[in-house]
Amino acid sequence: MISARTTLGLLASLLCLSTLGVAARRYPRTGLMSRDVSPNPCYTMDGQPAECRPDFENAALGRAVEASSTCGFEPENYCKSTIGTDGNMKRNCFVCDAGNPKFSFPAAYLTDVHNPSNVTCWMSKTYDSVQYLSNVTLRLKLNKKYELTYVSLEFCSARPDSMAIYKSDDYGRTWKAFQYYSNNCRAMYNKSARSIVTKANEQEALCTEAFSQIDPLSGARVAFSTLEGRPSSANFDKSPALQDWMTATDIKLVFNKLNTLGDDSRGTDDAAQNSYYYSLSDFAVGGRCKCNGHASRCVRRKKDGKQACDCQHNTAGRDCETCKDFYQDRPWRRATKDEAHGCVGEYSQATVW
Repeated sequence: MISARTTLGLLASLLCLSTLGVAARRYPRTGLMSRDVSPNPCYTMDGQPAECRPDFENAALGRAVEASSTCGFEPENYCKSTIGTDGNMKRNCFVCDAGNPKFSFPAAYLTDVHNPSNVTCWMSKTYDSVQYLSNVTLRLKLNKKYELTYVSLEFCSARPDSMAIYKSDDYGRTWKAFQYYSNNCRAMYNKSARSIVTKANEQEALCTEAFSQIDPLSGARVAFSTLEGRPSSANFDKSPALQDWMTATDIKLVFNKLNTLGDDSRGTDDAAQNSYYYSLSDFAVGGRCKCNGHASRCVRRKKDGKQACDCQHNTAGRDCETCKDFYQDRPWRRATKDEAHGCVGEYSQATVW
């Protein structure tokens, strides 16, 4: 099983190599650092269309997250559990109060700038309000189609016993599972923890039991890679199934069951139940604005303020998913590293700066 840290490291390495590879194809004669380079990344120096993509980014940064449960709308107690030097459990209790910034844990903290030396956390209500079957959800709206490489979560509480990551590619009208996590995949999700992905089921969500332990009690990270273990990932340009699999307009986390130490039954002291809740410090989503290889950036449209690709190669649409009027002499196609597939017509020009 590949660890979360290893997964993120591999993603960063692949991103770097991919970026350098595109640059090398685009500037074969001059070199990447030369001043004599194309002013438009979507064209080569001799004016030929070339595959181009927006920069890789944390698409969640600064975006609003809708939480179905947040503590403190009415001041309430919560407790933090730690293991003392004597090996015994210790619980220190505090107040969550949404009306006092010093004691509040809003969803805005999920997507702010993550500073390990000054960690800020979102927190749900405690045990009685959120334990199974009372699910807690977090929904991130990207407001544009993105091609996502990973979803990364860092917890202030213990990781859930069971949770799922879902994605929508139609702005929340329908949802598809991305990944399941549980201490018991079969009982919670009716999924085997031993399933693998083949070319016949590359859009299937898997379930793992590897990241649902209660230890550590805080600070654990869960990272989901959208391409890891998918057979066609090495040939992504030619796999419409994986391209659709990675495409999302929204991400939803569903926390189905809390992890506990078994001391949460009714009749126990309040400190035990008040120590169980969901809490995260970071909700990151890595990917690129989806432009199908026909734009190097996304911008705000003047007519409606919506984010859209700055389409090149005579393409059009929010995602450069169609050909412009009068440039429809051949069917639209997604650009690849081998061929830009620019749209052509009677008035086509090789280069448009």
